Amino acid sequence: MRKRHRRIGIFLAVCAGAAVLAGCSGGTDEVNGGTPAATTAPPTASASTTAGTTPVADSGSGTGSRADGGGTGGVPRCTSAELSLTLGQGDAGAGSVYRPLVFTNKGTRTCELTGFPGVSYVAGDDGHQVGPAAVMNGPHGPEIAMAPGRSSQAQVQFVQVANFDAAVCKPTAVRGLRVYPPGETASMFVPMDGTGCAGNPPGPQLSVRTMTAA
Repeated sequence: MRKRHRRIGIFLAVCAGAAVLAGCSGGTDEVNGGTPAATTAPPTASASTTAGTTPVADSGSGTGSRADGGGTGGVPRCTSAELSLTLGQGDAGAGSVYRPLVFTNKGTRTCELTGFPGVSYVAGDDGHQVGPAAVMNGPHGPEIAMAPGRSSQAQVQFVQVANFDAAVCKPTAVRGLRVYPPGETASMFVPMDGTGCAGNPPGPQLSVRTMTAA
């Protein structure tokens, strides 16, 4: 009888040990025919946007080069109402003319401009846009702070549209430029008689560089 009890005890001990090993191994699930035990995958993180932020743009769409309304040093961004705008004299290149758009701070506080202004030809009494807006050319520049009375500028390349196929270009008389200072949705106007492409030429008719100190 003692031997029988001892055999039963050994048997139970062996079974208990096997159960512990099976529970700790995590290797196979014997109930499912030896297939790997299933694990629960962590949930996939979904993309989200932070409330109150605005996408940043540097192009001539009238949207800003900075979403927070000011520079990294805490200098507020210049608004269109605080600026005056002139088109400076420039130099002629191969098939192009280069002239600076000069922004002057006419306000009472120091403000900054960073990035590319938006530039396009306009015509008619209604100021409708003529052809594609200016493309950005070159790297995004640093913040340009301007005290009252100080200026900054962005160089604009005006391509001689007579070099384009007239059937594609559709040459059209223009009376000036519609300009959005970087970060602004309120446009400014600078007069300039010339010719633009009302069509879609094979290359840019206008190119603009980033803001620099004047």
